[in-house]
Amino acid sequence: MEFTGFTSNDFKIFTIDGLENRMEAIISDIRPKLEALGEHFSVSLSALTGEEMFPHVAKHARRSVNPPNDTWVAFANNKRGYKKHPHFQIGLWETHLFVWFAVIYEAPIKSEYGQELEKKEQEIRKIIPSSFVWSGDHTKPDAKAFSSMSDEEFHSLVKRLQSVKKAEILCGIHLDQDEVVNMSGSELIQKIESTFKTLLPLYKLS
Repeated sequence: MEFTGFTSNDFKIFTIDGLENRMEAIISDIRPKLEALGEHFSVSLSALTGEEMFPHVAKHARRSVNPPNDTWVAFANNKRGYKKHPHFQIGLWETHLFVWFAVIYEAPIKSEYGQELEKKEQEIRKIIPSSFVWSGDHTKPDAKAFSSMSDEEFHSLVKRLQSVKKAEILCGIHLDQDEVVNMSGSELIQKIESTFKTLLPLYKLS
């Protein structure tokens, strides 16, 4: 399937009540688009990282009551799963699209990765644009722009990764729903492509 972009109806899916109804809409409307992005970016990320990258589209299989508030496709150098590995993600909340590099709480390298980030804090300030956002929790929609983060705040995010079991670190971009629905599929692919290129040094550090 050719990726044609996201519509306002795709974002409205996250307002549908009930697990079954929302999942039905995610599967029929959003999942084919995530699969198309998965196909495209597994090839380009493999070329970018020099490792074979595999797409993993969220299945939300463990849910029995609460409908998902977001959905995504993740990319990791492991065929079986992505959660234990540094990975890239593209996904939607009701309000925005996110493009991330992520190390989440299941990753065994978390503490060592936090130490690497700590050594390179000043360098990261130079290579990651101030418009990019950071988050310490992939289950929440909010994130903080690098431009509004003090050195102390960034340092504490990095330190937390080293010592707190549930700590995570994610860096990337948020694109508002209005912006996304006005972009063609190819414009969005270009935007994601350039974001992944910018995030590559964070992946290489891992």
